[in-house]
Amino acid sequence: MIEVAAGVLTDARGRVLLMQRKPGTHLAGTWEFPGGKLERGEHIEQALMRELREELGIEARSFAPLISLPWRYPEKTIRLHALRVTDWRGEPRAREGHPLRWVPIPDMDPAEMPAADRPIVTALRLPLHYIITPGDPDLDAGARLRATGALLQVRLPGRDRADVRACANDLLARVPELRARLLINADVEVARELGIGVHLRAAQLRELRQRPLPDAQWVGASCHDVDELERAATIGVDFATLSPVCETASHPEASPLGWNRFAELVRDARLPVYALGGVGPADLDRARAAGAQGVAGIGAF
Repeated sequence: MIEVAAGVLTDARGRVLLMQRKPGTHLAGTWEFPGGKLERGEHIEQALMRELREELGIEARSFAPLISLPWRYPEKTIRLHALRVTDWRGEPRAREGHPLRWVPIPDMDPAEMPAADRPIVTALRLPLHYIITPGDPDLDAGARLRATGALLQVRLPGRDRADVRACANDLLARVPELRARLLINADVEVARELGIGVHLRAAQLRELRQRPLPDAQWVGASCHDVDELERAATIGVDFATLSPVCETASHPEASPLGWNRFAELVRDARLPVYALGGVGPADLDRARAAGAQGVAGIGAF
């Protein structure tokens, strides 16, 4: 497997730097994050510092992990390590003749990029927190989501479709901008009707053959093992929750993964993964260190 480091540089306007692969190279013409292969004995950050110096003429000073994932192309298999470049010296310029452009994150087109880079775009667009409603949500709390930027899943166990639809509509009426961050648990038809996202149950992953909603609507999935994570990636799910990481009162019978096993499973996932089960905002740094996109939960939020 070829180890590759990719750097995400963001300017003061929130735009991300992309460069175009030159003619005659693998995936020529696609737009990618700058970076390249690790040389023997190099650490990820060392390789990225070298590549950014050679390609862009900048000196990268600090990094923050974003996502690491394996990807199999017909020609080769890679492990792509994407890091945010949080500080650098110099002005990026095309030292090796690659066309460059700065692109706002909402305007990035995954179809123009190598397949392995597409989960990176998703990770850039996803927040760090994923909130799941309790059985009887406080709808007034929805207004406070303006400040958090979190995803919100409407999950109402035992309630009928009409109740779920009414709850989602009430939230959207109170906080219209929440539409881009709202998901319904399991009910694809209501999600399609309201133009919002859906969070799939693990059993639904086994039944579906493709992504159930357009790209503009989030699709998440509940996963508990490596097979479910791979299935989610195969059908085009945007992100997954992996649970339970720790012991949780809502599922006392479930055996927790623990952080080490969580990290092992996330390492081989081909999509962003939230840590779920006995975790909350206070566990964010630990979750990120284990490879998670962020943390998800009910009571902890």
